[in-house]
Amino acid sequence: MIQFDEPDQWRRFIVGLGIDARIPDIVQFKFRRAQTLYLLGWIDLDVLKAGELAALIALELTLMDRYGGQVPKKKRSFASLLKHMVDLDGLDEAHIPMIVRTGGTAIGLVTGAYEPSLSQRRNGMAHGDPFDGLPVGGLLELVRDLINYAYRDFIANAPPGLRAAHLG
Repeated sequence: MIQFDEPDQWRRFIVGLGIDARIPDIVQFKFRRAQTLYLLGWIDLDVLKAGELAALIALELTLMDRYGGQVPKKKRSFASLLKHMVDLDGLDEAHIPMIVRTGGTAIGLVTGAYEPSLSQRRNGMAHGDPFDGLPVGGLLELVRDLINYAYRDFIANAPPGLRAAHLG
């Protein structure tokens, strides 16, 4: 378990969770909004819940961009796009750096085998009470890893020197 005694420790940690700078700007902006809300969570814990929703929205945008054209429109949902990432794009635990580093599992949260899944969490926050419950440990890092995975080919083929501005 990580402990933060000073706001600057928290800031360095959250800034360190940024997505790859070669990912398109619109996703960068949405993910940085999530990071900013997480930073403000130092002052008010409830703001972390808004940060979680912002992170999941950035992930949903990513999935629509990377996989939306591969899933029939009538079957396209956040849940189906997440499942597509595993079933048809090869995501497994070995592709999720936070899982490789810490152990555990996340694929069930992606596919819906474990509840509440990422899709259920997003739906609950977007259509229910966004401030219900405690923040979910590791959510921002997991979302970061999933976004980086979805854009891995894009990142690999990005022109040298292409970098977006970073938070902080």
